[in-house]
Amino acid sequence: MKRQIIDTIESYDKIIIHRHVRPDPDAYGSQIGLKELIALNYPDKKVWATGTHESTLDFLAKPDSVSDEDFKDALVIVTDTANTERIDDSRYKLGSFLIKIDHHPNEDAYGDLLWVNTEASSVSEMICELYEEAKEYKGWELDASIARLLYAGIVGDTGRFMFQSTTEQTMFYAGKLLSYGFDRTTLFNEMYEVESNMLQLKGYIYANFEMENGVGHMKLTKELLNKYQVAESEASLLVSALSDVKGMKCWVFFIEDEKEIRVRLRSKGPIINEVAKKYGGGGHPLAAGATAYSWEEADRVIEDLKKAVN
Repeated sequence: MKRQIIDTIESYDKIIIHRHVRPDPDAYGSQIGLKELIALNYPDKKVWATGTHESTLDFLAKPDSVSDEDFKDALVIVTDTANTERIDDSRYKLGSFLIKIDHHPNEDAYGDLLWVNTEASSVSEMICELYEEAKEYKGWELDASIARLLYAGIVGDTGRFMFQSTTEQTMFYAGKLLSYGFDRTTLFNEMYEVESNMLQLKGYIYANFEMENGVGHMKLTKELLNKYQVAESEASLLVSALSDVKGMKCWVFFIEDEKEIRVRLRSKGPIINEVAKKYGGGGHPLAAGATAYSWEEADRVIEDLKKAVN
């Protein structure tokens, strides 16, 4: 499969890479890391990364401006996106060939060529694996800037190597990336340092979250976010705040924006992606997301989590 992907990349002069909406470090790491990897090894190809930019990821990279004309006769690759509804930039349909590279359960098997590995910690790890194959197969090279992007993606999706998804292979590739000598200290500061208002909101979460029978929940309303001057995308970064609570089996954050309520689910054991799917979302067994459209619906998510624990 990896060699088929490499051969397909070689056969196209134009390549456009997509990822999911509301990107995280693995979305950027895999998407833009792959873009830069292809551009480095095929300097005559035109390679773009498309999608709405997330300002909290300024320190990693920014996507490109891509015209409709660019999609004509182009290879389209989508990374880190389980289903078509979550692909950022619906123009992915305009390309001539579509490749899916993902590590979520393959319940939406879209694309002409699919490489899905649910055992991988992140799609950034999968891009490392693709590079190792291409290095042997076609003599590909990798530089420090690409290594930094892929490392950030792995770190982000493994919770700094603390999640169960971290494997021996994950650490092997992380070690290889570190050998390229990018500034790891600065990268970690950029990923995890927060403004004081975020810490104050985190304090509010610790003081006000609710837990019943091992199921925790936190509702972050628009009024609350405005009070602490925290954007919805920033608030999503705090979902792991309850992971250290003793007795917590799974938990959910509800983050209200102008049109809907983002649902962020996490678990220490109970399978919660089935709950996410019930509300139009999905994800991993222990980390998933969905959308609610009222606080009554949010309450139903909590009740479904309780059933999942039982």
